[in-house]
Amino acid sequence: MSRAAGPQQQLHNVSTDIDMTEHIGDYRACLQARGPAGLDYLNGRVPHRYTAIYELAGGTLRNLYLYDKRGEVVPEFLQAVPFQDSFCQFVLRDGVFATSHSGGDQRLDGHKYQGVMMAYHGVPLLDNRGELFGTLCHFDVVSHGLPEGELDFMQRAARELPRYLPRR
Repeated sequence: MSRAAGPQQQLHNVSTDIDMTEHIGDYRACLQARGPAGLDYLNGRVPHRYTAIYELAGGTLRNLYLYDKRGEVVPEFLQAVPFQDSFCQFVLRDGVFATSHSGGDQRLDGHKYQGVMMAYHGVPLLDNRGELFGTLCHFDVVSHGLPEGELDFMQRAARELPRYLPRR
């Protein structure tokens, strides 16, 4: 059973002219020191309650790691999500998926979690062999945007993760 990590943190001050190299270096140091996913660091950069890694396993996305700003136990409905019910399916199809207000996002019309999981920002994750592993995502039941440059940072962070993911 996945457990949420840690106490609520303040958001890191991320300016619009992010020095990506420095921030990726900080993230890499976090991974090396604390591993396995450094989700507390990533979550501290955004307003979203949750930051997670999901692994695609057959027709299901299984939560491997989840950081919750509230430090609560991971709700059962977030532990394993059928592919067709996930927002991750759009990440895997399109290479990225971002919605700050799913209730008004026409791309999600008729989706089971439209208007329930209000904010979702995700990027694909590859495994240590360069094959599709799953997703890295920020999400919340409250609408949130991402700070400028943060989606690019997520993509770079996702490239750092394969060596810290379970080997297949």
